[in-house]
Amino acid sequence: MFSKFGFLASAEAGASPVIPKPAEIAVGFIAFGILFLLIRARAVPRFEKAYKDRTEAIEGGLERAEVAQREAAEALQMYKAQLADARGEAAKLREEARAEGSVILEQMRTTAQEEATRITASARTSIEAERQVAFNSLLNEVGALATELASRIVGESLDDVARQSRVVERFLEEVEKSK
Repeated sequence: MFSKFGFLASAEAGASPVIPKPAEIAVGFIAFGILFLLIRARAVPRFEKAYKDRTEAIEGGLERAEVAQREAAEALQMYKAQLADARGEAAKLREEARAEGSVILEQMRTTAQEEATRITASARTSIEAERQVAFNSLLNEVGALATELASRIVGESLDDVARQSRVVERFLEEVEKSK
């Protein structure tokens, strides 16, 4: 069993290559101290500066991002407000156009009704005038026919205009009475 732990037995017997001598330990501590002081004096401030710069850059980036985010939120609010105003304005314009269209439509209806009334009145006047002309023409023709017929029946000429008128008037009165 001693063979397994043979290196321990040899260490007890003399100088061990694993355990350092006290002079080497002192030189190691001094070298470590000098190296520690150099690193602390030269490298650590540079690391600290780089760390500080990086921290400031990150914080500055975060602040810029927050500012940009606030500006974007303000722009979004402004956009939404403008959009709402535009929608309100569009609705107002549509309402005004509808109202204006209704007024124009009513004016057109009124104008059309007035025009129809005027045309109807004009047509009635024209028809009445034509009826009167036709009645007068018919009256003259009936009078002429009646005079001619009466001349044939009576056997004498009724060329006299006054006499002709009296005969026609009597004839028409008789016709009206018979109805």
